[in-house]
Amino acid sequence: MTERHGNDGTATDMAAVQGSSDILIDELYETTYRLRDFVESRLREKGASVARLRALRMLARAREPLRMRDLSDLAGIAPRTATSIVDSLERDGLVERVRHPRDRRAFLLRLTAEGVRCHREAEEIDRLALAEATAALDAGEREQLRVLLARIREHTV
Repeated sequence: MTERHGNDGTATDMAAVQGSSDILIDELYETTYRLRDFVESRLREKGASVARLRALRMLARAREPLRMRDLSDLAGIAPRTATSIVDSLERDGLVERVRHPRDRRAFLLRLTAEGVRCHREAEEIDRLALAEATAALDAGEREQLRVLLARIREHTV
């Protein structure tokens, strides 16, 4: 096992390192990946995924049906990926494409009643999985971590 020593002298398994020049950033990446995998495994048990949940979430939060491009932009994914996800959601009866009222060439996406139900279920799975994953932190630690992460984000605008 290869080790790398952080600023505090503790050894870190190199297999967990994503490859930046800062051990803190490596650990942030690793934590993010592990959280995603943890939630993904819980969603997979119910036939869902993080990618599908994100698309359902964007459609559920939208005030009106979205164009595919809007969904892609909101979810931060490539248009081709959005199309693939929407095709899958449509096959499963969770999303429907409807004609745009002013542009005959365009379609809009909206959740079906089953899509709304599925979205709620997936959100609850996500909430419970993340609560379990972060259960080792008390309220003060959670707030402290949020403050520290916000400080990093403020300096990376």
